Amino acid sequence: MWDVHRLPSAEGRIFLVTGGDAGIGYFVAEQLAATGAVVVLGSRDAAKADAAMTSIRSRVSGAHVRHLQLDLADPPSLKTAVDRMDIDHLDAVVYNAGVALDDPPRRETEDGHELIFGTNHLGHFALTQWLAPLLSAAPAARIVTVGSFAARTERLDPDDLQSRQDYRPKRSYGRSKLAQMCFGFELDRRLRAVGSTVLSVVAHPGGALDSLTPSRPPVCVTTPGERLRALPAGLLVQGKDAGAWPVVRAVLDPEVQGGQLWGPRVFGLRGTPRREPVPSHMTDAAVAARLWAASGELVGTDVHLGFR
Repeated sequence: MWDVHRLPSAEGRIFLVTGGDAGIGYFVAEQLAATGAVVVLGSRDAAKADAAMTSIRSRVSGAHVRHLQLDLADPPSLKTAVDRMDIDHLDAVVYNAGVALDDPPRRETEDGHELIFGTNHLGHFALTQWLAPLLSAAPAARIVTVGSFAARTERLDPDDLQSRQDYRPKRSYGRSKLAQMCFGFELDRRLRAVGSTVLSVVAHPGGALDSLTPSRPPVCVTTPGERLRALPAGLLVQGKDAGAWPVVRAVLDPEVQGGQLWGPRVFGLRGTPRREPVPSHMTDAAVAARLWAASGELVGTDVHLGFR
């Protein structure tokens, strides 16, 4: 039985967590650090990364954590960022970083991509090409894409992936996470087709609230009053520490296989991690092919993303 509080040793392994300085990503990094692995926090903000590493080291004796300056909104910078890691292999990468906006107007990256879709999906799509040699050099590496429960009710519009015709921030976020999940499943199909040893797995945190999350000052601070007011919601959802559990299991559990979806046990919203059935709209081959082709064209990647 998988025990979220007694994780297997991963000493000697190297994991990269994008957006590992806050939210779900922080708790993924903290939990992975407790296994003895080297954990690299991919983050744009050096000060936030330093605070996260200090917090992890205060809670995990002997933690091996590093920072990688990484800006997913700037795909041309990603090769240089990966080169700076100065490692000969990578055992797993967690595609967690993301942007969520509450209100209009529509914003764009410097390359002209809609900010949410460009960061959450296109940035990770482009990053895969540069990580491919490092992942292929590991004995059995994994790419774990962090999706969202919100993606279940969304559908991709291949003719308007960047919300130029109808921009609504929450919908754009849900569609960007759906794009990530579709990518994760399609990537595994392509990896299997070329006989790669790398697995692509998708996981989601369910319902994860700041108010139910334990404090990790200065990374996150939850007051007793906030936690008390959030207790009724705890019947349905959970904190971000528990939201990290499916992601961590997708990285570590030797029984996990490529193409699987992992999430919380109770209605997909809270509880210990379990394997979930994959919704059919996330594995639509025609939509996935159009998404893959459009993504490659937008960021200028090799069609195979470095895996042959």
